[in-house]
Amino acid sequence: MRALLVDRSAPGGLRLGAAPDPEPAPHQALVRVTATSLNYGEVAFGLDAAPDGAVLGWDAAGIVERAAADGSGPAEGTPVVTLMPDGGWAELRAVDTGLIGAAPVGADLAALATIPVAALSALRALHRVGPLLGRSVLVTGATGGVGRYAVQLARAAGAHVVASTGSPDRNGDVLRGLGAHEVVASPKEVAGPVDGVVDVVGGPQLVEAYEALGPGGTLVATGHSSGRGEDFAFGTLFGDANRHDRSVVSFYLLGCTGLGRDLGWLAHRVAAGELDPGITWRGDWDDAAEAVDALLGRRLHGKAVLTIGG
Repeated sequence: MRALLVDRSAPGGLRLGAAPDPEPAPHQALVRVTATSLNYGEVAFGLDAAPDGAVLGWDAAGIVERAAADGSGPAEGTPVVTLMPDGGWAELRAVDTGLIGAAPVGADLAALATIPVAALSALRALHRVGPLLGRSVLVTGATGGVGRYAVQLARAAGAHVVASTGSPDRNGDVLRGLGAHEVVASPKEVAGPVDGVVDVVGGPQLVEAYEALGPGGTLVATGHSSGRGEDFAFGTLFGDANRHDRSVVSFYLLGCTGLGRDLGWLAHRVAAGELDPGITWRGDWDDAAEAVDALLGRRLHGKAVLTIGG
């Protein structure tokens, strides 16, 4: 099969080449990939860590070519969205059936390819915050893939949504269109305490966002795009006054259960137009180097999608 292979001598660290077809385990389906979306973490860190010749890629959407031998998962011919720790940047992918979501027939699979890491992370982070109806949620890094989905999902769940972005003048209208009630330049500008935070940035901004939490509030550390550590000043973690019972939590997406169900639910919401996938770059896999460069240069706000096998 053809695949995008790690090659540090090539532009963007990737080149088109040949790789062995995957051999699915009994609990895996073989999926012919139509599209994949790139994530900042896999191009910023994954490419450096992987050996030359490796096939990376977390997100992929396509059609089931061979159903799982154990009878689990969708049937041959089903359009699906998939998540695995690698293998998405290739024509064929072997996928655990618990990490497959069935999609509506005729859906734009390129749009659905944005779902696995970004939308699932947003959904599970909001689940961790707790019931959202009538509560307030701050989303940092709101113009990125996870942030955009978090804004939309929090608004749909009945929360008052505050979106934080480094450029409110440029991005404010977009974020309000996605469902944000307020747009701020940093967590320091949040007017009152919030019940929950989905933090995609980490570093000093996570510390600022934690300070915006009210009693009983939860901050979910979902991303770490700042590449910096968190330095809490003495007293920040005191529990007196309005700081009672605040918490910082994290999670590992592949450590969660029920992801296939969530992938399918999200696929239907995107296909129905209820969630905007936020695609801001779209091209063929021949253009992968351009997408990688734009992601590393922080010139993309939203998702980059590659069509595979064309």
